[in-house]
Amino acid sequence: MRTLNCDVVVVGAGPAGSMTAKWAALGGADVIMIEKRPEIGSPIRCGEGISRSWLERVGVEVDPKWLARSVKGAKIVSPSGEHYVTLDESKAGNEVGFVVDRVFFDKALARDAAEAGAKIMLKTAATSLIMEDGKIVGVNAVSHGEPLEIRAGCVVGADGFESQVGRWAGIDTSLKTTDIITCYQYRLTNIDYDPDFTEFRLGSVAPGGYAWIFPKDENTANVGLGVSLTKLKKPGEVKEYLDRWIASDSRFKNAQPLEAVAGAVSVCPPLDSVTMDNLLLVGDAARMIDPITGGGIANGCYAGMYAGKVLAKAVKSNDFSQQVLQEYEDDWRDKLENTLWRDWMAKEKLISLPDETLDKLTEAVSKVTLERITVGTLLAAVRETYPELVKEFEDLI
Repeated sequence: MRTLNCDVVVVGAGPAGSMTAKWAALGGADVIMIEKRPEIGSPIRCGEGISRSWLERVGVEVDPKWLARSVKGAKIVSPSGEHYVTLDESKAGNEVGFVVDRVFFDKALARDAAEAGAKIMLKTAATSLIMEDGKIVGVNAVSHGEPLEIRAGCVVGADGFESQVGRWAGIDTSLKTTDIITCYQYRLTNIDYDPDFTEFRLGSVAPGGYAWIFPKDENTANVGLGVSLTKLKKPGEVKEYLDRWIASDSRFKNAQPLEAVAGAVSVCPPLDSVTMDNLLLVGDAARMIDPITGGGIANGCYAGMYAGKVLAKAVKSNDFSQQVLQEYEDDWRDKLENTLWRDWMAKEKLISLPDETLDKLTEAVSKVTLERITVGTLLAAVRETYPELVKEFEDLI
């Protein structure tokens, strides 16, 4: 069996994995990043919308190759369609921004990792952790059909929603059915819509989740929805929800599909711990997806940057103990934890509300003048009219 040796092995070449590999390599670590698929970024399981605010903070330059469209903002639409809140740049600043092409976006992040010095191996799937005397010392893998050992000071689980690395290590990443959203999306062309705004539709059109439109060009968009797993009674029902919404909306009357994708996302509260001796989790594998939006790219990139910097320090001290990796734990929690908890609690409340109440909430918020719109300020606006809905987590607003 072939054996490779490195300081850090990153399992998964999505945004979180590439960001971890990049920043660790920039700090001098010898990094191998493995990806089970033959192509980074494909298949796509994402609406492909991101804000522009965080890119510069994590060292990502905007590249026309992956930028599908700049948008002016977003609209949150009530179940009836009669009311909406507009999140444009006058209110949201640079929190609105881009619809990307994930195939090119993910490749660009992996390219950055490679330029920093990380080695990339495609068609290489981790199969188990290597344990010696109770210590994690790497991963067993299959690369292009051949068995492979990758020995490393630290294993990074960046293997997404279905992460196995965390389970192998004994970290509890299990999910309640109420914390899983099942999604279905078409790329539709020949549609008549406003391509300058993304759209999020609340209510029973997508029970426990929401429906969305992410513009790709003047008459093409990613159109999809996510439904709570607890609301589905049979296989394929999420597609039926999407088909019904498309059939009911005149903007889609002449639409034709170019692509269809399905997947699931976690919408759970933060994990108690994502580190242990010689191992850490990052991004979707660490359950860092925003519970109210289902978005995970920005959080994964932030966490990957923190993880990579801490790993570079660990290499210099030759110490990958949980005590050393705690700096990463502290960094990501300082940046993300309160928001993840607040948004999970808001999600739990929102999924319990009937369409009539969501209509009233949307109407009420649409009449409030806000200097800046975030989940926090929206909840604060709700508190002004319906304080009972946010009483349980008022201290997080």
